[in-house]
Amino acid sequence: METTLKSRVAPQARLSGKLGTASIVFMVIAAAAPLTVIGGNVPLAIANGNGAGAPTGFVIAALVLAVFSVGFLTMTPHVKSAGAFYAYVRQSLGDRFGLGTAYVALVAYTAIQVGVYGYLGGSVAAFVESLGGPTLPWWLYSGLALLVVAYLGYRNIDLSAKVLGVALVLEIGIVLVMDSSIFLSGGAEGLSAVSFTPAAIFSGPIGVAILFALTGFMGFESTAVFRDEARTPEKTIPRATYIAVAVIGVFYAISSWALVEGWGPSRVVQEATANPGSFMLDAAQTYIGTVGHDIMNILLLTSLFACVLSFHNVIARYQFTLASEKHLPARLATVHAKHDSPSTSSLVQSLTAALLVGVFSVFSIDPLVIVFGSMAGVATVGMMMLLIVTSIAVVKFFAAHPELATSIWKGRVAPMISTVAVTGCMILVLTNFVLVTSCPPEVSVVLALIPPAAFVAGLLVSKRGKAGNVS
Repeated sequence: METTLKSRVAPQARLSGKLGTASIVFMVIAAAAPLTVIGGNVPLAIANGNGAGAPTGFVIAALVLAVFSVGFLTMTPHVKSAGAFYAYVRQSLGDRFGLGTAYVALVAYTAIQVGVYGYLGGSVAAFVESLGGPTLPWWLYSGLALLVVAYLGYRNIDLSAKVLGVALVLEIGIVLVMDSSIFLSGGAEGLSAVSFTPAAIFSGPIGVAILFALTGFMGFESTAVFRDEARTPEKTIPRATYIAVAVIGVFYAISSWALVEGWGPSRVVQEATANPGSFMLDAAQTYIGTVGHDIMNILLLTSLFACVLSFHNVIARYQFTLASEKHLPARLATVHAKHDSPSTSSLVQSLTAALLVGVFSVFSIDPLVIVFGSMAGVATVGMMMLLIVTSIAVVKFFAAHPELATSIWKGRVAPMISTVAVTGCMILVLTNFVLVTSCPPEVSVVLALIPPAAFVAGLLVSKRGKAGNVS
């Protein structure tokens, strides 16, 4: 009996590769930029959320995404395209909703990538100045990083995987050294599990902590984007996704707990509020010394670079898939004869990023606060939309094909729980959106409307394309 459905649209061109589970996991976790999240999201979650109870926000976010992954990955064997969310939604809800989802993904991933380019450029500029170097504009450093990313993205994916693997091991390693030092020393006030007690968990708006935790998982689903380049996708993609969610979730929860213990539960909110930008680095200075502090500062920059490289690869492959299925210009579906990479799509993606970085630089917009904050806001709304639509698609898919579900839990219960949970997360995002964007309310409203506008644009383009085909 045939249990695998054929994809609605057969791609005209396909990528190939031999990526294993570890390589895909490296790229996905690199996109999450774990060191950046610990240094940036954690102090914001502590200061604006539930204080010492903030680590529970990362636990809850990981559980929500783990439940989402159950249905998502149960559907994976029946989706043959490498379009990730787009392919899943199209398989279940049809071409129009699929294309709308693809447009949201492109906007969300492009936004976060450009935001991180701004963060990277501003951070490098500040770092060079701190060493007594010249004062240069942030966009110059962003441009240099963009050129390196363009080179790596143009070549075989294995090269990017190796670069990301090295960067990821180093950045996680330095944080684990700091965590271990904090726990072994007993922290500032003696080790405790205060962060996981009801008093701490509900000491403030836990929704804010969940919000900042969710933004730290951006791109976790991109495992499916590398389907065509995976060694054995039916096994590799589910394995890589579960490992990525588990590693990211455990790492965030433990490291945020370590920082709470490092500063002391009674002082941590004060410190996170007063010095959010140096919250992690100051803790590193205390527990692993000046050398450890300086190494962490450098690895924070490589973490940002790994993040933009990872998202570059994801966006290039999204464009490639859409082009191979005739939703974007056919040239974007070109496969490099030597590197087996989506070379043209990669170049176009680099030009798009350069254009957007150029626009922000022309208007002299602050790279660390406004560029990153506004673009992270757009990306967060886009991510929540993608999770909601995909959860609905999984529910509908297994309702129409119950024989393909390996269990009721995987085919029905988990997807329905996921739909409710991610919808709740979207409400948290929208009600606390100004905290993410760092922009005035009226500007934040416009930013929040960008992903829905992209979804509607995809629906309209798909409808027009169908009308053209009929005529």
